[in-house]
Amino acid sequence: MLDTAKDPRAFDNFRALDNDGDTGERDQLFRNMARLFTFVWDRCDDKQVEQYDAVLCQLAELVEVEGRSEVARMLAPLERAPGTVVVKLANDSFEVARPLLEFSSVLSDDDLIDIVSKASEEHRVAIAGRARVAERVGDAIVTHGGDESVTRLVANENAELGDETLSALVEKAAKDAEVANNLRGRKDIDWKDLHGKISSAGAVVLEKLFQSDKKLDPATMEQVNAVVFNRMRNKAGFNSAEWRVAWSQVKALADRRQLNQSSLARFSRFGYGHHFGAALCVMLGLKQEIFVKWLASQDYLGVTVAAKNLGLAPDVLERGVAILPWRDLPGIEEVKNIIARYDALDVEEAEEIFSLW
Repeated sequence: MLDTAKDPRAFDNFRALDNDGDTGERDQLFRNMARLFTFVWDRCDDKQVEQYDAVLCQLAELVEVEGRSEVARMLAPLERAPGTVVVKLANDSFEVARPLLEFSSVLSDDDLIDIVSKASEEHRVAIAGRARVAERVGDAIVTHGGDESVTRLVANENAELGDETLSALVEKAAKDAEVANNLRGRKDIDWKDLHGKISSAGAVVLEKLFQSDKKLDPATMEQVNAVVFNRMRNKAGFNSAEWRVAWSQVKALADRRQLNQSSLARFSRFGYGHHFGAALCVMLGLKQEIFVKWLASQDYLGVTVAAKNLGLAPDVLERGVAILPWRDLPGIEEVKNIIARYDALDVEEAEEIFSLW
């Protein structure tokens, strides 16, 4: 078997494919290329992944649904897959897109939100049932989705529901018994806290949802509080699984030539701490283990020097250091000191320090 991880010239035989080629040969080449990638993905460098991406994208335009569906199934479980072709197939017909929508960790929240906003209800239903649905993605499903996708979202205990989304769902529950029942069954919602944040009309509906319960069972409330606490705890500090997901999604952004300062600004704005760190690593060519060591040792200087080498805007850095998965969350004064040091640090000095790493 040809090992492209060892021989980057393995792609030399694949010149630009024209529309006069044999359909069967193109289809077979498409499947074989994807199958080969599943064997070597963990040994491919970025250049080799880029080559796979270019060829697979070109072939995807030339093969039938059956071939695209099989390749989507191959790529769906991979931690690292060519970013452009994954997004392309995830936006394809539902038959093709389904495994990627349900399982691919390469698709970012922004990718999923874009699909939710413009694809079919079937696409939204698949996304609503993912092993993890971020709050922003859930917001998009409630905004754009029909009854089926919204119902599946509420029934998914791994879907994060923000206050605005919950407010909309509470009002929807007044007319949809299944949504109402699924909301009652959620163990991660602080209903007392929510009551004070929603509209008066929503509050009335909320009271009706629980009118059969004269009072909330203390054991249930204790369970709710435990779930909420665990979710908050899991969002703080370094999480290796979250880092792997962030790394694959950041790499996919780089595959599509979309990883830049704007990406860092978005990650910091929406609180994606692991993604912010992974993006710094990829953009600077920094080894993951070095950055993770900084996080574990609270090495603010390392992050400051890295940010200076990128010419990061101070406000983006300020938001970024506040959400990075440090061992201990930095306090307000510590963040201020980081920014002061960043402003005082000379670019040449930062480059000299960075060159030693």
